[in-house]
Amino acid sequence: MRSGALLACLMIGLLTNLSCSQDSNVEEQTAFETQEFASGDNLTITADLYIANENKGTPFIILCHQAGWSRGEYREIAPKLNELGFNCMAIDQRSGGAINDVKNETHLKAKAANKGTDYVDAEQDILAAIKWVRANQAQGKVILWGSSYSSALALRIGGEHPDLLDGILAFAPGEYFGRSGKPNNWITTSAKKIADPAFITSAKNEFSKWKGIYEAIPGDTKAKFVPKTKGNHGSRALWEKFDDHTDYWNSVQAFLGQFTQ
Repeated sequence: MRSGALLACLMIGLLTNLSCSQDSNVEEQTAFETQEFASGDNLTITADLYIANENKGTPFIILCHQAGWSRGEYREIAPKLNELGFNCMAIDQRSGGAINDVKNETHLKAKAANKGTDYVDAEQDILAAIKWVRANQAQGKVILWGSSYSSALALRIGGEHPDLLDGILAFAPGEYFGRSGKPNNWITTSAKKIADPAFITSAKNEFSKWKGIYEAIPGDTKAKFVPKTKGNHGSRALWEKFDDHTDYWNSVQAFLGQFTQ
């Protein structure tokens, strides 16, 4: 990273209230704006906006993290999605923790307010993020992207609220909600109603966890990627630290191409 570029970003941040992030795997400095908005039960959600194009017709991706983590899961991924022609927002769901030195602020607020922080409790946070983005940031296509438990919720939301989305990406989904009292086909039942293009991937040994979900999605606009290598769980499969990240990126880019045409 050139020191001049870093200084410029820091100066812009002081003038515009933008945060600056530097990651060893990202060659260019990335500016993002931290945003807050209310969930369905008025809990404050914290999110990072990565806006590459001020045109609100630009396709928009909402990024949701995996269990125990935070919006920091996407510090390396979101700038690359910007380069592919997408605006993005990475959110903190109330079910989470921390990753890449980024604390999950929504989780901390939920704990302080004695609100539930189980996987199912986070569904309202994702729904609120979609509605906020549609009301404030995106007039074009909106795509929901989930990682692990949130990818399963993304598929559920895609089936139960088809009017809210234009596409779905699910990294390592599964029927994770039995501990919350949900039936063992809770996600599969919703997947049968998905009408938008959907993409699913995971580590190689996780394919059996979502094979039935994938088969339940009707139509021919769905796509999947099962790596020949061991692969990785969740969206971190795209991190450059993993040798097979390019294979994942190639499949993701091929799927996302339909939204920028």
